[in-house]
Amino acid sequence: MNDELPPCPECSGTYAYEMGALLVCPECGHEWSPPAAEPTGGAEDGAIRDAVGNVLTDGDTVTVVKSLKVKGSPSGIKAGTKVRNIRLVDGVDGHDIDCKIDGFGSMQLKSSVVKKV
Repeated sequence: MNDELPPCPECSGTYAYEMGALLVCPECGHEWSPPAAEPTGGAEDGAIRDAVGNVLTDGDTVTVVKSLKVKGSPSGIKAGTKVRNIRLVDGVDGHDIDCKIDGFGSMQLKSSVVKKV
C-alpha cells in the first residue's frame, strides 16, 4: 500500500492524516473518503453489481438479502422478498434499482441489498 496520502481536495494541504475510514485535513478541517482501490471483479466497465458481485441488467429478478425499514410502514421489507422486473437507474444516494414491490408499490433500492436469482 502507498504510505503517501493525497493532498486535501479543498485547500491542497499536504498534512492530511487518517482517522478511521476518513482522511482529515488539519489545515481546513475537511474530511473525505480516500479513493477506493480498483475492484478485482471486473467492475471497471461500470456495471451495476448485486451484493455478491453478479452483474445486474434491466428485467432481472432479485431477492432482498436483508430486512429494510420503509417510512410509513410498520413492517418494512423482509429479507427474502422477491422483486421481479427491475430497472437500473442513476438514482439518488446510491439507489440504483427502480422496482415495484408487492404491498409497497414503486420504490428504489440499492444494489448492495439485493441478490440476483
